[in-house]
Amino acid sequence: MQAADHAQDEALTSAIRRVMVRLMPFLFFMYIIAFLDRVNIGFAKEEFQLHAGISEAAYAFGAGLFFIGYALFEVPSNLIMQRVGARWWMCRIMVTWGLISAAMSLVTNEITFYALRFLLGVAEAGFFPGVILFITHWVPHAYRARCNALFYLGIPLASVLGGPLSGMLLELDGLAGLFGWQWMFAVEGLIACVVGVWAFYYLDNKPAHARWLSPAQRDALQSAVDAEAAAKAERGGPHRVWKALVDARVLYFCLVYFLIQCSVYGMTFYLPTQVASAVGADVGLLVGLVTAIPWTVALLVNITVSIGADRVGQQRKRFVAAACVVGGSVGIAASAFFGNPVLAIAGLSVAAAGYISVQPVFWTFPAAYLTGSAAAAGIGLINSLGNLGGFVAPIAKTWAEDVLNSDTAGLYLLALCGLGAGALFLLISRFRDPVDEHPGEPEAAERP
Repeated sequence: MQAADHAQDEALTSAIRRVMVRLMPFLFFMYIIAFLDRVNIGFAKEEFQLHAGISEAAYAFGAGLFFIGYALFEVPSNLIMQRVGARWWMCRIMVTWGLISAAMSLVTNEITFYALRFLLGVAEAGFFPGVILFITHWVPHAYRARCNALFYLGIPLASVLGGPLSGMLLELDGLAGLFGWQWMFAVEGLIACVVGVWAFYYLDNKPAHARWLSPAQRDALQSAVDAEAAAKAERGGPHRVWKALVDARVLYFCLVYFLIQCSVYGMTFYLPTQVASAVGADVGLLVGLVTAIPWTVALLVNITVSIGADRVGQQRKRFVAAACVVGGSVGIAASAFFGNPVLAIAGLSVAAAGYISVQPVFWTFPAAYLTGSAAAAGIGLINSLGNLGGFVAPIAKTWAEDVLNSDTAGLYLLALCGLGAGALFLLISRFRDPVDEHPGEPEAAERP
C-alpha cells in the first residue's frame, strides 16, 4: 500500500513539473500579448492624441472604457469557457481582440476611439479569469501560487519586451505613409491573432486529455484535482452560479482586487510619459528601454514572493499585505515625491514589484474557495468588478491633479488605493481558507 502511495505521489510530482514546463510558459506568453494590447496605448499617447484629435479627458475616458466592456462580458465569457473548453474559447478571444487592436490604427476621432476601446474589452473579456480557472483544472492548491506567478510573468515581460518593441514600432513613423502609432497597433494586434490560432492546437482542456503526460501522470494529476474540487464542495462554498455572484466573500475579494487594479492601471497607463518626463526625452526606444527597468525588478521579485507564500501557508495573508503596502503604495508615493530621475525610477520599480507579486497569491484565495460553475462565475465577477479599477484610475488621477492643481496628486491618490488594498488583505484572515484548514492535505505535499 505504501509503495502504491509513493508511486502515486511520484507521478503527481512529475506531472506538475511537466505542467510547469509545458503549459505555464505558453500561458504567460499569451498574457504578454494580452497585456501589451491592453496598455500599449500608453506608449502612443502623445502622438496618438495629436493625430487622432483626442483630448486629455477623452484619452482618460477611452483608456478606461476598455474595462466597461470587459466587466460586462467577463462572467458570461467564463461560463462559456467552462462549457466549451479552453482550446476553442482562448483561440476565439485572442483572434477577435487581435483584430480589434489592429483596428485601433484606423482611429480618426474620439467616437471611433471610444467604440474600439469598448469592443477591445468585450473581445478580451474572459481571458484572464479563464486562465485562472484553467490553472485550477490542472494544478492542486499547494502549487498554485507559483503557477499563478509564472502566468503573471506576462505583465512585467509585456513591458520588458513590449516597451522596446512599441518604441521601435513608433519610430517607423512615416513608413508607407503611416504614423508610428498606427504601425504599433497593427503589428501587435496581428501578433495576437497568430498566437490565438496557435493556442487552439497547443492547449488541452484538462489533464485527462494531455497526450504529453504519461498514463500514470494523467491519472495522478486528474485524481488530485478532482479530489480537491470535491473537498471544496463539501466545505461549504457556493455551488451555483447565482450564489457565487452574491456571496459575501466573493464580493469582498472584488473590493480588494478593485483597489489593487486602481493602483496598477493608474501607474501603467501613465508610466511611459512619467519616464519620459524623468529622463527628459520623447517616448521612443530610449523611454521604452528605461520603462522596462521597473518591470524587470518585478519579474525577479514575483517568483520569490510566490514561492515564499506557498511555503508560509496561512500566513500568506500577512505576507502579501506587506508586499502590497510596502511595495506598491510606498513605491508609488516615492516616485511622486522624488524629483531625481534615478530615485523616481527606483520608486516605480518598488511599486511594480509590489503590485505584480501580490496578485498571483491573491488569486489562490478565491480559487481555494470556489469550484465548478461557481468558480467560473465567481472568478469572472472578481476580475470584472476588480478591473473596473482600470476605468476609475485614469479618471480619478486626472481629477485629483485638476482639483488640487498638482502634477503628483494623482499618484498619491493611487498610493492610497494600494494602502487600502493592503489593509483589507489583512482582514481576509476573517475568512478561513477552506484548503488551508487542512494543511496536511495538500500543503504538506512534496513540491517540485
